[in-house]
Amino acid sequence: MRFQDAARDGRAVVYAGIQADPLVARAAELLASASLETRVLARAVMNGESTDPGTWMTMFPGLFGDEVTGQTRADAEAVLAMALEVAERGEAVRSQVRGAIVEELTARLLERRVDGGAIRRERRILFDGVRAEIHPYDVTVEQDDRAEAYDCKWGARGISDDVLHELDDARQHASDEEVALRVALVVYDARRSCDVRLARSTAPTAGIDILSLESIDDLAAAR
Repeated sequence: MRFQDAARDGRAVVYAGIQADPLVARAAELLASASLETRVLARAVMNGESTDPGTWMTMFPGLFGDEVTGQTRADAEAVLAMALEVAERGEAVRSQVRGAIVEELTARLLERRVDGGAIRRERRILFDGVRAEIHPYDVTVEQDDRAEAYDCKWGARGISDDVLHELDDARQHASDEEVALRVALVVYDARRSCDVRLARSTAPTAGIDILSLESIDDLAAAR
C-alpha cells in the first residue's frame, strides 16, 4: 500500500484556493475547541437560512441567554460571527468553504495525537495489482506502522454508496496486504441524520467509522 498526490486538475487548483482562505483556518480553530451545542450552532448558521444574528441568539438560549456569561458566551459569539461570514458567501462558494472547514477541522483534531507531518491532504491510496481509484481521500494519516484515510462531508446527504464502497475497498485491500488502515467518514451533522441516511444504503459499513458531530472529538483519541 502506498500514497500518491491527487492530480492537480482545474478543480483541485480552484479548491486549493478555497482551502487557503483564512476564514477556513479561523473556523477550524474555533470549532476544534467548541462545545457540541456551539458546533450545532455553527452548522445551522452556515447553512445560510438566516444572516440575522438576533435570530440565532434567540434560537440558542443555552449559548446566548441572559444567564450565559464569561468565556462560554464569548466563544459562542466568536463562532456565530464566523459562521455568519460563511453564510454570507454565495451558495456555490459557501458549499466549498463548508467542505474545506470540515477537512481542516479533521486535520486539526488529528494533530492532537499525530505528528502534523504525517497528516496529508488530497491523497490517493494505491495497492499492488489493484486498479487505481481516481478518488482522493480528503485527509490521510501516513505512518509506517499505521495509516488512516478520511472522507469529510458537511452533511449526512453526502454519504453515498460510492463513498462507502471506496472506503470498504481500501480497507479490504489493506487487509489483504496485512497493513493496518483505519477508514472513516467525518460528517459534520447529527448522528441521527447519518443513521437515517445509512439505513437507506445497501453499501457495506462494517469496519467504516462514522464520526458525527457527537463523536468528532474521537479523532483526537488514541486508538
